[in-house]
Amino acid sequence: MGPDRSAEATPQPTSGAAAGFADGWADLDGARIHYVEHGTGRLILMLHGFPQFWWLWRAQIADLGTDHRVVAPDMRGYNLSSAPQEVEAYRMRNLLGDVRGLIEQLGAERLTLVGHDWGGIVSWAFAIKYPELLERLVICDAPPPFTWGRELERTPRQREAVRYMEDFAKPAPLGEEMVAANDFAAMEALAFGRGIELGYLDESDRERYRAAWAQPGVITGGLNYYRAARMGEQVQFGQPAEAQETMRSLHVEVPTLVIWGGADKYLLPGLTDGIEEWVPDVRVEILPGVGHWVPQERAEEFNSLIRGFID
Repeated sequence: MGPDRSAEATPQPTSGAAAGFADGWADLDGARIHYVEHGTGRLILMLHGFPQFWWLWRAQIADLGTDHRVVAPDMRGYNLSSAPQEVEAYRMRNLLGDVRGLIEQLGAERLTLVGHDWGGIVSWAFAIKYPELLERLVICDAPPPFTWGRELERTPRQREAVRYMEDFAKPAPLGEEMVAANDFAAMEALAFGRGIELGYLDESDRERYRAAWAQPGVITGGLNYYRAARMGEQVQFGQPAEAQETMRSLHVEVPTLVIWGGADKYLLPGLTDGIEEWVPDVRVEILPGVGHWVPQERAEEFNSLIRGFID
């Protein structure tokens, strides 16, 4: 289950209370999940990716939480949630189990699911497996399972853009040593290099991220997502033909909004090409000049797109 890392009387810099939101805890099968929530009404559940934590969604929590119940968990392996050290703990079935268990604990029958990066990958899978639980699906800069293998094969630029996944997927402690080198220089460049440069992040954000990364087991937890999915092998050799065939046979029947940064240098907009074949009820919004961290870089526009879609 992992250590008990409940919020203390003095809020941690990575807790919701430190930002004026409520903290919650879900004791699930194999993990204790910390989440932040704000507001009342129809539920919006927001899933972050690497190397983020709930803080990615702070502008969405504040805005959409004025007339919805917004919940943003720390995914397993991140910040205040349990961080199992075994790679097996990060197989998709376990990640989906966390989301399903959290929804049950929150008492929601149906909801809007929003996912970015790895949170978006999990959201795609959740929509395929549990469509009856979703009213709407919002995906931001997260590769659709139907087009991922195709783009690795046909677009050399896409494959080169994700070469970093080969390093992240290396066995422990090689990946950990790489991301921790030079006082987490690689992590800082990935998480907020662009944000500091453009001014949508500042030094207080840097302090929060570093505090989140300092939590026990977090670096290994985050990297285990790449290891469990064998991302290094997929980037190096391509997605196996049988896996591509399986993915192409799947469909998402939930009304879906896909929001993508047109200048995302990691996951290129070509991943959305032809997505209508597998997601019939889809709207795709490519935001020119915007990088990978859309919810932070264009928070107001991002929030407006979501609000218009779900309301």
